[in-house]
Amino acid sequence: MAHPKKRLTTNAAGNFFVDATCINCDTCRQLAPKSFKEEGDYSAVARQPEGDAELLQAYQALLACPVGSIGTEQSDKARLQEAMKSFPLLLEDGVYYNGFNSEKSFGGNSYFIRHPDGNWLVDSPRYVGRLIKAFEEMGGIRTIFLTHEDDVADSARYAEHFGATRIIHRADAAASPGAERIVDGEEPIVVSEPFQIIPVPGHTEGSMALLYDGRFLFSGDHLWWDPERNALGAPERLVWDGERLLTSVAKLRGHPFEWVLPGHGDRIRLTPAEAAAHLDRLLERRRAARP
Repeated sequence: MAHPKKRLTTNAAGNFFVDATCINCDTCRQLAPKSFKEEGDYSAVARQPEGDAELLQAYQALLACPVGSIGTEQSDKARLQEAMKSFPLLLEDGVYYNGFNSEKSFGGNSYFIRHPDGNWLVDSPRYVGRLIKAFEEMGGIRTIFLTHEDDVADSARYAEHFGATRIIHRADAAASPGAERIVDGEEPIVVSEPFQIIPVPGHTEGSMALLYDGRFLFSGDHLWWDPERNALGAPERLVWDGERLLTSVAKLRGHPFEWVLPGHGDRIRLTPAEAAAHLDRLLERRRAARP
């Protein structure tokens, strides 16, 4: 729980605040961009939320924060409950953002796909009652797709509870002992008609993306939207192999998609043509920056 005595001085005056336990994972800035911004090594309240929509977003950010570093001087219990019930958040066509990000994945995002042949969890949120209940009401979880070793979090507990099959690449499999399905190699794999696994080594040796329905690209920590640049971004540090990463980015050029749904960084919806153009510009920037 956030503590007023640890309130950062960079916060705007008012009810909501961020305290010094913040790990600067950017979860709050994704959910409530009008209220939170990055200030040095932390997030902070840029201005207090105004109106119903912004207040809901601020309470969603409070709940999703992986380390509980967002607090209020006076809590609105009704709005807090509304925010609790809003998770998982529907994005489009049965695809949800889960919230309740986990400190174990440094606040990485996770997602839920509702599908008549069995639901998928992409990476893992915290193991919390609200999500367990919501997933049960939507038919449980059949498959847990793990994009890479960093965002495994509480996936083993979800797998045990729902009897789900975990999928991870062999190169990162040590992070998920007992995973039921291991992916080898770098060739795309069609799991079933709407689900395609695309290995994208670079950030880690075993990084993978999941393309759902030819539209939704779950990219892990391989690719994200950078709102400051108004461009797609890819990791520049904490990278297993920079050259392999660029090769993996280029590989995605052959897989049209609309949504980019990352573990870290902002999500974005583009047209397939826009996504391809942004991939090309990303590759141009990164190649030009090489020594």
